[in-house]
Amino acid sequence: MLHNIRIVLVETSHTGNMGSTARAMKTMGLSNLYLVNPLVKPDSQAISLSAGASDVIGNATIVDTLDEALAGCSLVIGTSARSRTLPWPMLEPRECGEHSAREAESAPVALVFGRERVGLTNEELQKCNYHVAIPANPEYSSLNLAMAVQIIAYEVRVAWLERQKAVQPHYEETPYPLVDDLERFYQHLEEVLLETGFIRQAHPGQVMSKLRRLFTRARPESQELNILRGILTSISAKK
Repeated sequence: MLHNIRIVLVETSHTGNMGSTARAMKTMGLSNLYLVNPLVKPDSQAISLSAGASDVIGNATIVDTLDEALAGCSLVIGTSARSRTLPWPMLEPRECGEHSAREAESAPVALVFGRERVGLTNEELQKCNYHVAIPANPEYSSLNLAMAVQIIAYEVRVAWLERQKAVQPHYEETPYPLVDDLERFYQHLEEVLLETGFIRQAHPGQVMSKLRRLFTRARPESQELNILRGILTSISAKK
């Protein structure tokens, strides 16, 4: 299951942080590292600071966009240290670990960490099902990247160990759509709303952002998403 957990670093600017992140991951049994458009490629400093986790660095997947890093995932959780203009479903680190461990039993999960200085953009955070914030000391909440990864990775491991110990009855969970399917749904929804005039091309406002938040909060299952897509198709066919 832990192989289904992706640690995604967005536009990391210091190779030392990549190495320290790899070390934090490996101590918790995680090995799947994605680097999104890193400002510098992993180098000898990254290997040095990985302290024995050079295999995690060596096997890291380097991609150009966040969408590529999230492809195929059914759950995406983004780290956010500050309040946003559009509130999003929030998790505590313990809840983040529990959600990740449960979901990773059947599909890939992405835990996304932003740039060292400015974190994730609002647009990037809107690609996440949930946000997680580490409740650090408000008078001094400065956590470096590897520290944040270590805390979240620890919670994932604790949750995984608990699931290993628990004896649970076997039942088939209802599948959730992958990130790719959700993005296609949002594109379809926006196209139909433009066609019907509900959204004006010149003044779109925050309608799509708020609808993303609504469906993120509701988290439709795969079959439910198919129904929604069917409704949109029937609306288009009537025009």
